[in-house]
Amino acid sequence: MNTIQSLAIFCGSSEGNNPMYAQGARELGKAMAKADLRLIYGGGNRGLMGIVAESLYERGGKVIGVLPEALNRSDVRLHKVEDELIVVPTMHDRKAKMYEMSDGFVALPGGIGTLEEIFEVYTWLQLGYHHKPVAFLNIGGFYDKLLDFLSYNVSQGFLKQDHFKALVVETDSTKLIERIKLWEPKISDKLSH
Repeated sequence: MNTIQSLAIFCGSSEGNNPMYAQGARELGKAMAKADLRLIYGGGNRGLMGIVAESLYERGGKVIGVLPEALNRSDVRLHKVEDELIVVPTMHDRKAKMYEMSDGFVALPGGIGTLEEIFEVYTWLQLGYHHKPVAFLNIGGFYDKLLDFLSYNVSQGFLKQDHFKALVVETDSTKLIERIKLWEPKISDKLSH
């Protein structure tokens, strides 16, 4: 069993069009508080990012935001929901700091930034650069088409089956956290046949 104390959350800086996404973000914050998990997130308290942070913070959970200097503005940081805010020079520094501080990674619904962040850590997992769980909280089937595409990648020989199966995918926050805690880093070498 992993010693999971903190999760990096990647998700939209907007709430999206479906109220289910905001509800799922609130539920994740609540489940993280119950599991005594620290949140490492992008530091802006807008959209789903802010909802997860507020939900956890309101329940006494620890929230650490990591913001690049360019986003350390009042329209991004609407109000305080962090125990600690770390301001770094660039987006690259932001991601490096978040990755370093986190024991696992979870994507909620979001746009291209969310996808870029979760796929970078997923790539690093398959290359053996880290051995931390990578997960999707698939609220309302948001990631169904993406998961179908990854399955298609497997069938076409571009993604190994065990690398695909290494992803933790759940629709329920409590189950997601349980699976992350039980996750074992047993995947084959990306370069072996």
